[in-house]
Amino acid sequence: MEKIEEQFSNLHIIKRSSEPKEPTYLLDIDTSKTVEAEKGSLVAVLCSNGSIRIYDKETLNILREFNGYPGLLNGVKFANSCDNVYSASTEGTVKCWDARLASEKPVQLFKGYTSNVFISFDISCNDHVICAGTEKMDDDALLVFWDARVNSQVSSTTRDPLGAYSETHSDDITQVRFHPSNPNMVVSGSTDGLVNVFDINVDNEEDALVTTCNSVSSVSYIGWCGKDYKQIYCMTHDEGFSWWDLNHLDTDEPITRLNIQDVREIINVKEGNLDYLIGGLYHEKMDKLFVIGGTNTGRIHLMNCTTSGLTHVTTLQGGHAATVRSFYWNTQDDSLLTGGEDAQLLLWKPGAVEKMFTKKDSMKIASSVHQRVRIHSNDSYRRKKKP
Repeated sequence: MEKIEEQFSNLHIIKRSSEPKEPTYLLDIDTSKTVEAEKGSLVAVLCSNGSIRIYDKETLNILREFNGYPGLLNGVKFANSCDNVYSASTEGTVKCWDARLASEKPVQLFKGYTSNVFISFDISCNDHVICAGTEKMDDDALLVFWDARVNSQVSSTTRDPLGAYSETHSDDITQVRFHPSNPNMVVSGSTDGLVNVFDINVDNEEDALVTTCNSVSSVSYIGWCGKDYKQIYCMTHDEGFSWWDLNHLDTDEPITRLNIQDVREIINVKEGNLDYLIGGLYHEKMDKLFVIGGTNTGRIHLMNCTTSGLTHVTTLQGGHAATVRSFYWNTQDDSLLTGGEDAQLLLWKPGAVEKMFTKKDSMKIASSVHQRVRIHSNDSYRRKKKP
């Protein structure tokens, strides 16, 4: 605990992004994962104008920008084995660009079914499968799957779906997250309050559903954690937090480790208050789950998560001037990237010589991303045992 607190509190701003031509909220961040990229690592940032900006990680200069026109882009993710960057599009595709090329055209286009509006997605840890979640259309909310492998025999850059799951969510699918090391496991979250875990190696949707957990509210963020990543957690649009242990699916032990309806009401922050949750961070070496939240004035809070509850660890301040929307923690060098509604991308590093910056004023712009908050009150969770 002391180590992560020391690492986090020792972070200082070393770089601030260059002023963009068009100020936007920075909604999601990912970095390139290839070994070759270490010399010139790339950062991809999803912006509220529906585009993706590619930055040089060390200088935070904008290198290029990809536009999702005619649709808006949702989510951003680098492939694990190359510098391709993916995003889901509201016009019914998942688009893939080569982050090192200035071309405006995607190198691959994964087409959905008619009328699909994709608002979430992920790619498996071996880069073989893409899964995207749709908005509810008529009575359907779909999880759509594609084969993402490059086939030298196929010249077309457009891919049709392998298939879809349609029975397990009844509303917009806001989150999709593959397991960090098992490419067959994927978890999805929805505004219907449900968090579903699937084994996609199984033939049909009903049998593929490993378990359904219920957050009792609209899901805003989900993640894997715990030893061998056999636990999942989620956050909701009304700042709730839930944590489940999948190790207990076949035992009489309850799978719920923690359930907090509104973190803002129970957390005791040493410096000020907590206005919202941003996401989670599982520290693999320490086997500890941390929750990251913030204030409307740009402070970032780190909270330790145990079965007893959430406890405030430390606070970063002096960086952002408005709500922080996204972050990326690099476990290799313990650096932190943060993006917010002040249009700033910040690089924090431990023990760095702190540079003096003027905090940017909060931009008076309306976000193009509308969060949906719907409260549901079904059973706390439903377990499905294998026969």
